[in-house]
Amino acid sequence: MKKVSFSRYGGPDVLHLVDAEEPRPGPGEVRIAVRAAGVNPVDWRIREGQFRKERRAEHEPSELPSGIGQDASGVVDEVGEGVEGVKAGDHVFGRGTDAYAESAVLWAWARMPEGLTFEEAAGYPSVVETALRIVREVGIQPGQTLLVSGASGGVGSAVLQIARERGITVIGTAGAANQDYLRDLGALPTTYGEGWVERVRQLGHVDAALDLAGSGVIRELVELTGDPQKVITIGDLSAADLGVRFSGVSGDKVAALAQAADLISQKKLHIPVEKTYTLAEAAAAHADSQAGHTRGRRVIVI
Repeated sequence: MKKVSFSRYGGPDVLHLVDAEEPRPGPGEVRIAVRAAGVNPVDWRIREGQFRKERRAEHEPSELPSGIGQDASGVVDEVGEGVEGVKAGDHVFGRGTDAYAESAVLWAWARMPEGLTFEEAAGYPSVVETALRIVREVGIQPGQTLLVSGASGGVGSAVLQIARERGITVIGTAGAANQDYLRDLGALPTTYGEGWVERVRQLGHVDAALDLAGSGVIRELVELTGDPQKVITIGDLSAADLGVRFSGVSGDKVAALAQAADLISQKKLHIPVEKTYTLAEAAAAHADSQAGHTRGRRVIVI
């Protein structure tokens, strides 16, 4: 089979399409014929070795060369020992290992909701789990106002819709081209850049804040909320210097996927796919993801 691999840390150019043996599912796992794989910022952070530098071993490959990618959708073709409730031929989406490939093993999954395409499904697993987790961790309550910095990407799109469903007001920052997109998702939008803090203040009092882009705004978010404990980041590894929590790997992934499937089925959650790529274009997908300005998701289609 074909898979994307890297043998050293570095820029997008370290990614290469290689021949590899098909993986086998272990106990509690399933293997899928991958139809699409989600492109996440954590993927290129791993490729650059950022977590290795921060000693966050849970994100790092055990050895190089290594595959890459953690979100995928596809068709089950092998079931590991002890797995129940799913069989060969079922369409699933979930979290796994080395997802940028023609075949991958998932350790958490859910059945794809009716009407969802493989491309759309691959964009949900990590972002919805992350969105549910950080909204919970930041402690925002119905009736309060949440500031989301970098709100137009996949996680931001999910946060805005989850918050709206829970009666939470959201102020979202994004580029000028994505203001209407944020507004359509129920947020009070404003642009980032010079003067953004004052623009946020004009929109209302901020009870808690989420940093999704890691664009160096932690100090301002603490200033706006008045308390570093009311700020969570998923993008700034230096946030602890200001007393702000970095939210990494935690939570029940299976439960989060089930909740995502339920929200999608009820038409309460939709994350658009902005652009698709082939396996051979994985480096371009990473470069585009790192450039930012995403509206929704980027997905590799097999």
